[in-house]
Amino acid sequence: MAKRILVVEDNDLNRKLFCDVLKANGFEVEPVADGDQVLEMARGTAPDLIIMDIQLPGISGVDLIEAAKRDTSLCEIPVLAVTAFAGKGDEERIRSAGAAGYLAKPVSIMPFMNAVKALV
Repeated sequence: MAKRILVVEDNDLNRKLFCDVLKANGFEVEPVADGDQVLEMARGTAPDLIIMDIQLPGISGVDLIEAAKRDTSLCEIPVLAVTAFAGKGDEERIRSAGAAGYLAKPVSIMPFMNAVKALV
């Protein structure tokens, strides 16, 4: 059975790119554009991995990662954080929130797929 990945990305082009690449590599994808729907979607779809944009309108991806890690039904799901906001100390802050992986945008396909495969 194909692994399911929840793709949390507010940018339409990035979300489509991530989903298309993942589908081409045999994964099932559940795209989410709205950060307010992430935890509910994750509970409903039970993904094997969550790809989390850190800069979402109205809510921080870091806050969503922390909330998922506090949720007993979601805490075991690995999170791959993807962000354009890659300043000094950001990776450490994002990983300490509970992210199992971290990629800075722009993301190249091979490092992206290597990170995904390492976490599922």
